[in-house]
Amino acid sequence: MNDVAKLEKENELLREELARRDVQVESLKEQIRLFLHKKFSASSEKISPDQLGLFNEAESLAEDVSTEDESVTTTVKSHERECKPRVSIPDELPREDIIHDLPEEDKVCPHDGTELEVIGSDDLEQLDIIPAQIKVIRHRRLKYACPCCEGHIKTAARSVKLPIEKSIASPGLLAYIATQKYCDALPLYRQSEMFKRIGIELDRTNLANWMVKVGDLVQPLIDSLQSYLQQKELLHLDETTLQVLDEPGKKAQSKSYLWLMASFGDQPVLLYHYSPSRSQETPNAFLSNQTKAIMVDGYDGYQPACNSYDIVRLGCWAHARRKFIEAQKAQLKKKTGKADVAINYIQKLYQIESRTKHDPPDKRFEIRQKEAKPTLEKLRKWLDKSLLTVPPKTALGKALVYLANQWNRLTNYVEDGSYPIDNNAAERSIRPFTIGRKNWLFAKSQAGARASANIYSLVETAKANGLNPYEYLRHVFETVPNLSSDNTMGSLLPWNVVLD
Repeated sequence: MNDVAKLEKENELLREELARRDVQVESLKEQIRLFLHKKFSASSEKISPDQLGLFNEAESLAEDVSTEDESVTTTVKSHERECKPRVSIPDELPREDIIHDLPEEDKVCPHDGTELEVIGSDDLEQLDIIPAQIKVIRHRRLKYACPCCEGHIKTAARSVKLPIEKSIASPGLLAYIATQKYCDALPLYRQSEMFKRIGIELDRTNLANWMVKVGDLVQPLIDSLQSYLQQKELLHLDETTLQVLDEPGKKAQSKSYLWLMASFGDQPVLLYHYSPSRSQETPNAFLSNQTKAIMVDGYDGYQPACNSYDIVRLGCWAHARRKFIEAQKAQLKKKTGKADVAINYIQKLYQIESRTKHDPPDKRFEIRQKEAKPTLEKLRKWLDKSLLTVPPKTALGKALVYLANQWNRLTNYVEDGSYPIDNNAAERSIRPFTIGRKNWLFAKSQAGARASANIYSLVETAKANGLNPYEYLRHVFETVPNLSSDNTMGSLLPWNVVLD
């Protein structure tokens, strides 16, 4: 090899090394921009209507994404101030009247001395609140004795069973504590302090033990809800982390998981399940041969269950869009790029769903085939081209790879009008738990984690069915201990319960 050829080869190697370095530098710059955006900017993924108006057709932008030098004309809707309605006070609330009357000397007409008559009143209504009142329920079992021999004594049996025998906690108190923690995210130690302010000493250890016991008490009802869900053809699944301090063979800092299985519709059910791991065993236990399709994220642990039960797996377009929004945030400001192209394509799919959300499944299927499918075909062509030109380790490259890997799952929704386009409903349903987790941080034991999952299931299912969580829990805690062996839990399913 002569010197010229040797130099050319060395130059080629150097150019390749510089190209790799450029990609690495750009990737690091993206990470810095994304970190700054997460730290100091709004976290909303909502897309401005003005931004959507920049492009009449996403594919027209796909031809040339270097439009930062082009002038773009947008029409911005004029601002209209919206008047917020006054807060209304429900008519069913009890009223207490405070009468403001005239002095006696002013009840006479100054013109002719005639006594004035009441013709009405000018009313101002104010909301008042009485702090929580506590009373003691005393179960008195009357005792009888023979007045003659005094050798026969008989005590009346208690007519009802209690959720926790020999405990000071009534069904109402248990429901109150559970609602405060699992509905309002109020940790037990704060509740303990609140009870102290009204003169009641309730140690948080006792409160925790009560929650574990009622969590076990409602397990048959949880089993009934799970059996009901397993008969549903479409299910939403999601999972989030949970820290449990005392788990066999695991460090206190290790992660456990709370899984959600949900069905939305006329009789919604939201069922939470604690598991020490994120393994495929939980989806396998949740699902059944009756399940036709599941809406999940990109986690591979769901796939074995889909294979075992022949379930259609639906991908979440919100997850795919989120990755492109992150890539958009990581790109240079005022620069239009490929991330904008993908977001606009996906937004077209969502606009179709928004127009058809109230249509029956058969009509929605026709519109998806007519409008969404061509959009998906254009997006796929653009995706295949982009994969060849974008480095996979950049934010945009990761979004493109995710979209390509999940493509078949993401596009399954167009094959049935009843399938959802994303898993947002399940993500909204798991948010109450994540908010509560920020307050109470962890579960002490596996029993506590299972109890929390059970009570969260009842609270969120009650809310989804339009029931007051406190009233529903109180009804459940009163009824479950007194169900006979012939009775099933069907009467306690939220849609079968009528609360006073």
